[in-house]
Amino acid sequence: MLTQIPADGLAGLKKYWKTDLLSGFIISLIALPLCLGIALASGVPPMAGIIAGIVGGLMLSLTSGSYLTINGPAAGLAVIVLMSIEGFRSMAPAGLSATEVEMFAYQCTLAVGIGCGVLQLGFGLVKAGVLSNFFPSSVVHGMLAAIGIMIFGKQIHTALGVKPEGKEMLEIIAEIPQSIMHLNPEIVLISLVSILILIGLPKIKSKWIQMLPAPLMVVLVAIAMGYYFDLEHQHKYLFLDGHAYELGPKFLVSLPANFMDGIVFPRFDYLFTGFGIQMMVSYALVASLESLLTASAIDKLDPWKRKSNFNRELFAKGTGNIVSSMIGGLPIIAEVVRSSANVNNGATTRWANFFHGLFLLVFVVFLSQLLHHIPLAALASILMVTGYRLASPKEFSKTLKIGREQLIIFISTILVTIATDLLIGILAGVLIKLIIHTINGVPIRSLFKPFFTLEVDEEAQVYTIDVEHSAVFSNFIGLKKQLDRIPKGKTIVVNVGKTKLVDHTVMEALHAYDIDYQRSGGKFSISGLEEHRAMSEHSHASRKRIVRQTNSVGE
Repeated sequence: MLTQIPADGLAGLKKYWKTDLLSGFIISLIALPLCLGIALASGVPPMAGIIAGIVGGLMLSLTSGSYLTINGPAAGLAVIVLMSIEGFRSMAPAGLSATEVEMFAYQCTLAVGIGCGVLQLGFGLVKAGVLSNFFPSSVVHGMLAAIGIMIFGKQIHTALGVKPEGKEMLEIIAEIPQSIMHLNPEIVLISLVSILILIGLPKIKSKWIQMLPAPLMVVLVAIAMGYYFDLEHQHKYLFLDGHAYELGPKFLVSLPANFMDGIVFPRFDYLFTGFGIQMMVSYALVASLESLLTASAIDKLDPWKRKSNFNRELFAKGTGNIVSSMIGGLPIIAEVVRSSANVNNGATTRWANFFHGLFLLVFVVFLSQLLHHIPLAALASILMVTGYRLASPKEFSKTLKIGREQLIIFISTILVTIATDLLIGILAGVLIKLIIHTINGVPIRSLFKPFFTLEVDEEAQVYTIDVEHSAVFSNFIGLKKQLDRIPKGKTIVVNVGKTKLVDHTVMEALHAYDIDYQRSGGKFSISGLEEHRAMSEHSHASRKRIVRQTNSVGE
């Protein structure tokens, strides 16, 4: 761990501009195809993704509460944006042309993004950053896995060169076999080559190859294949089976010739309908939760171990989403993959995020004609690989190792999310976890209210917190606030011997608190766990109190 904290602001720019400029440039090469692909997955014009990346870089680098995160559009919100587009499409006034219906849905969705930003401003003002401790990790991972499945299920049709007829997610997934039967061979070849590059390139053990961003290589190779297959012109070709297949510009990214032509303004007349309010809440909840989790994860990777200001992070995302949506951009969050790459590239300050946004602006202003030649199949392949990683078998295996009850919550969240929407899926996962806790003996009165006493030994500088009834995700915020009020450099003992259950989320949170507190010079320990039985062999598994049988007199 490095000890000297880097300077921030203009002083940081002056001292670290070389490393931040290099990292920002590399991240922009990764972000460019992702911005375009996420817009594709969201059902909006490609420029919407670019705008979000530019605003997330140029603006949020100055206001963000985190130091090394990269801000822009992310796959996690693509599914919600698509739901919004489809919902408003069905609400379009009669008499509009197909193009006008699409613009109507897009503009209404932009208004939702502004509403999301306003809610996030409120979250920041009331210091709701602590809410990141409320949602159980099994529900959050289930939500991300569901997003991965939906992204994969939607994009595989584009990768096959087929447009699905279904509108609901279950219908779209059910159509996959039919799309495979009617695939477009040359489009599939572009997709397969793209997937091979994405999977194979990072595995090549070469310093120079490792420096090449796989998404960028996918785009360059796919553009060359697009030229070879003449995707720029509408035509038909015969394949080995003698069947005629169509190719043309519809398989390429469509960008306006001028950057200013891509700016679209929102319309607010449908914002406060029941559907509009539902979308605002879904946007704000998922965007805020993902950003906070990403900021927390990147703090752990930061060589200087700087701590993000979560409330400032929410406020910054709110202002960013208002600006991005006001000019036609997608919602903005702190994105974990690009942020991790930023750390690995040696970034030091927030200016790396700024440079990433600046390079995106340069690309779209000066290279828009080149971007138009990117095949949609290449972007779909990037998203498919992203979706697979979010919902890979490893995620199911990892959850099972934590505990069977965690797997039940994880899978339930996935199924309900796919069948309904993200907000209902999250609520269903939380409800199922509460039911499981009740079955495991947690008193209903302690589900949301923590019961604990604080004893202070001033002479020994020891703070002992005796927790009663339960220590679970839904009442941990109160306990966390008490922990945060204890001065640094003391000795803290959390005694959970009187609890009936300590759940996985709390075990994980206390472990993270232990690391942070000891880093600040204090001592932290958990006592009373010897009275509990771990529900799996995982170090952070839920702990259930052992019920000891007592013999009656005379037996």
